[in-house]
Amino acid sequence: MFNFGILGGVYSGWALGSNDSANIFGTSVGSRAIKYTTAILLTSIFVILGSLLEGPQTMDTVSNLTKLSGWMPFIAAASAALTITFMTVVSIPASTSQAIIGALIGIGFANNNPSFNGLLKIVICWIGTPVGAALISFLLYHFLGYFFNKIKNIYVHDRVLKILIILSGCYGAYSLGANNVANTMGVFVGQPFLGLSMTKMQAAAIGGLSIALGTMTFSKKVMETVGKKITPMSPFGSFITMISMAITVHIYTLIGVPVSTSQAIVGTVVGVGIIKGLRAVSFKMVYLIGISWVLTPTLAAIISFLLMRGGAAIF
Repeated sequence: MFNFGILGGVYSGWALGSNDSANIFGTSVGSRAIKYTTAILLTSIFVILGSLLEGPQTMDTVSNLTKLSGWMPFIAAASAALTITFMTVVSIPASTSQAIIGALIGIGFANNNPSFNGLLKIVICWIGTPVGAALISFLLYHFLGYFFNKIKNIYVHDRVLKILIILSGCYGAYSLGANNVANTMGVFVGQPFLGLSMTKMQAAAIGGLSIALGTMTFSKKVMETVGKKITPMSPFGSFITMISMAITVHIYTLIGVPVSTSQAIVGTVVGVGIIKGLRAVSFKMVYLIGISWVLTPTLAAIISFLLMRGGAAIF
């Protein structure tokens, strides 16, 4: 029997797909290296594969963060989803990892039990994500650029580059699903939610499909922000940002910590922008995105806190 409370997780997955999927092919669409329709189709396919094959690895980090019961998993997922939906509407890439963690923190305070195992590890990884991604993109740009500059045939150069863009984008989508699916359904794993005991694989499957749905229906606005408004991006630059983001996020998947693909892609874009000169980077946009990284967990915490306190009689 279907448990309708899971719709909070489905909504969270949709919100994640509508916002974070822009981090995959956003720079390539912005540089016109690939069409938007092709980008969202490939993203949807590989985000599902990543969710199923490696998604369960990060589930424990979210599900074990704080003890939940009753409707709390639904409140956590819905609060994170509402936060990300707001960020998507204003066209700012936000962190679903920060949104779900913020929602769990709000629930903890509402229960007068703000004790969170592993939170310090997660916060350290949040800080390391954009910094590490920027460093990886900076190094790869110089290293791979050396070899690409040796290809004198323009046709061969363009064909190789387009293939690499597609492959790196698919890898990025896979990493997104593998790492971030825990942000959508992780709160339901191992929690006594209305008589339902969800396995990691069930959560990964539902979460992956939900992310794909968000990608297919509502990702274009944020994709334009990532692709055009931070720094002008060449096809080679977009390839570097995608492969660097994918590597960064996949590393954290292996560690078992869900991190922000938004922070990773912004770090890679800034890393490439610095190579072209600081004037090429729109620091106004970077500043606004930085504000969102503070606002996202705060807003999610406030929403979940209010739902817990104000909606106690309902839930």
